[in-house]
Formats: sequence, structure tokens, C-alpha cells
Amino acid sequence: MIGKTYGIPPQPPVPENLTTFEAGNLSIGVEYRDLDPEGLVATYRDNPAHLAELLARSPEGGFTDEGVSLHVFDAADGHEYVRFDVFDADPHYHYNHPGPEVVNNVIEFDVIAHGDMLPWALERIRTRLPEMLTEAGGAHLVARLDLEAIEHALRLVTPMAEEAQTTSRALRQARAT
Repeated sequence: MIGKTYGIPPQPPVPENLTTFEAGNLSIGVEYRDLDPEGLVATYRDNPAHLAELLARSPEGGFTDEGVSLHVFDAADGHEYVRFDVFDADPHYHYNHPGPEVVNNVIEFDVIAHGDMLPWALERIRTRLPEMLTEAGGAHLVARLDLEAIEHALRLVTPMAEEAQTTSRALRQARAT
């Protein structure tokens, strides 16, 4: 498996911050996320094993970051197979394998080689989703992908994600000055 493998799921989306769009047998979500150590501890506090792994693998001071997340869910059962965390400090993406044991592969994004992650992530959904779903354990979804529905969803997702990214960066810059 590529990337760093965690035995804890990624922090779930915050429903009131998440907008989802139907894309055939998938749904694609856009969310602005603001991660902080306290929120992560609260997420995992009811599962001692997950909390212990979070604390053991957190950098000094804990994970703190913010940015747009793009979520790719199975529309039937809601399982999130792929997530793109277009964060400002540590952009990365996830392959979230289904099953009784959590397998969460986190792959760091190289901004030097690839530039801004948001256009890259949108293009991966458009052109590499079958391969990415397969890598995440969602091969059963690939045969039923509706590429027209995915493209339609991306026409709605793209401006929303771009606006969230632009607005958040402007607000963060204003706070810094």
C-alpha cells in the first residue's frame, strides 16, 4: 500500500459543512474543514485504540490545518472511498478501504511537482476515479460508474470548491495582517 497507513478512519465530515452532489452510483461532497487537535481528540475519544493511535502519530502540538475537502462516497451505503484534503499546510488524499478493520492510506501531495492541489484533485476525479476507487477497495463500483453524471456533478462541485478555497485564503490572509 502506498502512503502512510493508519488504523483509524479520517475524521468524518461535518454534516452542516458538507454539500453533496449526486453522481450516479457515487456522490461527491465539498466541505471546508478546519482541523485542530481538540476536535480530533473529540472525534476519537470514544474509541481508545483510535485515540491512542491518533496521539501516538500526531506531530508535536497535534494536527492543525484547514482547507477544502472533496469526498467521494458510495451513494448506496455512504462509505467514503476517496478523499482529497486540499489543505494549505499539508495537502494530501486518502484511500479509505471498507471492511471490519480500518485501512486508511494517506498520501502526501507534492505541491512543488503538481502545483495547486484543487485543480489536480478535480482532474483526478474526472480522469482517474476508476483506478482510485479500485485502489481503495471499491472496484465493485467501477463497472457502474456514470461518467456523464460524474461530469455533471463536477460542474457543480468545481465552482463551490474554488469559491470556498478563495474565500478561506482571503480570510486567513486578512487575519494574519
